[in-house]
Amino acid sequence: MSATIHRIGGREPSLEPMLSLVAPDLNLVNAVILDRMNSDIPLIPELAGHLIAGGGKRMRPMLTLASARLLEYSGTRHHKLAAAVEFIHTATLLHDDVVDSSDLRRGRRTANIIWGNPASVLVGDFLFSRSFELMVEDGSLKVLKILSGASATIAEGEVNQLTAVRRIDLSEERYLDIIDAKTATLFAAACKIAAVVAERGEREESALDAYGRNLGIAFQLVDDAIDYISTAEAMGKDAGDDFREGKMTLPVILAYARGSEGDRAFWKEAVAGRRVADEDFAEAVRLVQASRAVEDTLARARHYGQRAIDALGGFAPGGAKDAMVEAVEFAVARAY
Repeated sequence: MSATIHRIGGREPSLEPMLSLVAPDLNLVNAVILDRMNSDIPLIPELAGHLIAGGGKRMRPMLTLASARLLEYSGTRHHKLAAAVEFIHTATLLHDDVVDSSDLRRGRRTANIIWGNPASVLVGDFLFSRSFELMVEDGSLKVLKILSGASATIAEGEVNQLTAVRRIDLSEERYLDIIDAKTATLFAAACKIAAVVAERGEREESALDAYGRNLGIAFQLVDDAIDYISTAEAMGKDAGDDFREGKMTLPVILAYARGSEGDRAFWKEAVAGRRVADEDFAEAVRLVQASRAVEDTLARARHYGQRAIDALGGFAPGGAKDAMVEAVEFAVARAY
C-alpha cells in the first residue's frame, strides 16, 4: 500500500484541467439533462432540479466525455450517454437519502426532507427510466448491457450495504465488495462506454473500465475517511452521519480490529446504535485517529488511485490523459 501519486508540477491537483477539456461537451450534456428531466408534472423537474443543480461536480459524465477525448472520438453519441450516466447517479442519490434518512447533501437539505420520501423515490424511478430511454436511443446493445448491468450492480451493492449496517463483524473484503458495487461500478461504466462508441477494441474497453473502477474505489475510500476528519461544511453532509447510521466503513473496521478490549466494547455499543451522541462521535474520531485507521484508509485510496493512473499507461500522452491523471490526484487529495 506504499504507492505514491505524483502531483503535476508540484501544485495542488484540481478538476479544472478536466473541466476545461470537456467544457463544450458538458454544455451539450447539460442541455440533454435539462430537456429530459422535464415533465408535465411540475414536481418532477422541481425535485430533480434541486439535486442535479445542487453543486455536484458532474464527475461521472465528465469521465465519459474525457474518455471519449482520450480516444479522439469526434461523434456526438457520448452526450446522451453521459446524461444517462448522470441520471443513474442522481436516481441512486435520491434513493440513498431516503434509505439513510439523510438531512444534508452537498450542503443543502435533501429532497426527501423537503418533498418527502414517496416523492423522492418516485422521481428517482423517473430518472432511472429516462436513463434507459437515452440508452435505447443510442441503439447499441453493448452500451445498453454495460449501463443496465451497472444499474443492477449498484442496486445489489446498496442492498448488500443495507444488510451490513450495524454488523460489527463486517470484513474488509465485504466492505470492498460493497463500495466496488455501489460506487466504482458506475465510474467504470461511465469510462468504458466511451470505448464502445469510439469503436475501439477490448484492450481500450478494459483499460478504461480499470481506470474508472479504481478511481471509484479510491474516491469512496477518501469519502469514508473524511467522515472522521472533516466538518459538515467541508463534507456537504452532517459530520458523523456514517457513524450514527452504524455503517462499518474501513476506518471503523480497522479501528475495531486494532482496538483494546475497552475500545471494542465502545465500537460494539456505537455500531449497535446505543452510542450516538456528539461526545460519542468525538470518542469515535479519537479512536479512529489513534489507531491510524484514517491514515491507512487514505493509503489504500492512494494505492487504488495509482492503479487507476497505471491503467492509462497504454494511451498516448496528451491533454486528455493528463487531465484524467490529475482527476485521480484530485480525488485522493480531497482529504488533505
